[in-house]
Amino acid sequence: MPYTAAEARGQLLESLAAATAELSHALAALGDAHELLDERLAERLEDELFRPIQRAYGQARRAYADFAGEAGEEPAQAPPGAPSHGAKAFVEAAVEAASRADATLAELQDSMLPIEVGDAQLRARLANVRELIASVRHNARELLRVLGR
Repeated sequence: MPYTAAEARGQLLESLAAATAELSHALAALGDAHELLDERLAERLEDELFRPIQRAYGQARRAYADFAGEAGEEPAQAPPGAPSHGAKAFVEAAVEAASRADATLAELQDSMLPIEVGDAQLRARLANVRELIASVRHNARELLRVLGR
């Protein structure tokens, strides 16, 4: 079914907003987990999980804001994350949210919308966001192994 450029831009922005919201949830969950850990594990969580997701979130927001500005749209605000219990649950929630964000961005990239209605800078930012969150699942699994001891 054919679609207009405006519809394609709207769909791209919707997907980007959903991924950004998931990264926001991941950050909130990691922030809550950080508060429950000892100093050593908290630093590890910050280095291996929080910072990459924080950078990915910043890139995703910037990509959304820039593209929305070019399309004449107002940037959406991400809702706060839902509460959870315990550091392990917070880390797991963050990984799930980051995974959902990655899946949304992968689907967006596969849709060809970033090529059809986006630009090179948007495509680069989407790739950068996915690269930043690529190691989160592995790093979280390693952190949770230590946390369970």
